[in-house]
Amino acid sequence: MKNVTQRPTGLVSRQVGKRNRHQKKAVWIDCGVHAREWIGPAFCQWFVKEAISSYQHDSVMRRLLNQLNFYVMPVFNVDGYDFSWTTDRFWRKTRSKNHKFHCRGVDANRNWKVKWCDEGASSHPCDDTYCGPFPESEPEVKAVAKFLRRHRKRVKAYISIHAYAQMLLYPYSYKYSLHRSALISAAHNAVTALYSAYGVRYRYGPASTTLYVSSGSSIDWAYRNGIPYAFAFELRDTGHFGFLLPESLINPTCTETMRAVKAIANNTNLNSLSLYMRLSTLFSLFDKT
Repeated sequence: MKNVTQRPTGLVSRQVGKRNRHQKKAVWIDCGVHAREWIGPAFCQWFVKEAISSYQHDSVMRRLLNQLNFYVMPVFNVDGYDFSWTTDRFWRKTRSKNHKFHCRGVDANRNWKVKWCDEGASSHPCDDTYCGPFPESEPEVKAVAKFLRRHRKRVKAYISIHAYAQMLLYPYSYKYSLHRSALISAAHNAVTALYSAYGVRYRYGPASTTLYVSSGSSIDWAYRNGIPYAFAFELRDTGHFGFLLPESLINPTCTETMRAVKAIANNTNLNSLSLYMRLSTLFSLFDKT
């Protein structure tokens, strides 16, 4: 499996917890959709480490790992992330080529097939919110969408980790009308759990009114495709450091976010009594077609 620059990528799968032959509900977590948001990949790696290392002594984590499948993608936008380390620290988009312009890349959170290239997205390839030439034009988006479609009956929560703003967002991004009590309750529980760690406050609500209107977003696509709990985190901070979050804040940010993610997973798992979990770390699903 390769991405647009032909960088080979791997798929790592771990087995944690008790086996069971019945299919389990699943939680999807992705990080690094936008290249410059470095705290995202840090959290996804933290989640995997903590989930495995705390299995024996954390009863909540153990129950979740026994009862749910977790699919974790630490770096969604591998090429863009690499470019943000080597060339342009504030690069946002993918690194796909455009044959009519010298500008590279597509906003991977405007490229999903839901109200594609409508309000809050740009049709110009040089803009940071460029929606792409067509929905799922980016191999990264196409591969994840394909995976989620294949497993849509089992995936009950979709979580995308971004930065920054200290918000927990849910659908819809492109309109103002959705008010689902299940999403509101889960979001409230998550930000309450997050606050319990260090007293950091997060706002929560529909993405369109809490942050801004956008189209072609992953949470809207996930929700429209039958995943009942679809959330996007905007992690620390609120602008003082912005994308340049210092190393000293990585640990507390990951610790508090872990509590919030566990709260969402617990909501997902309220009616599940199963006893097996497979923690699959998806370092990439990029499949060049």
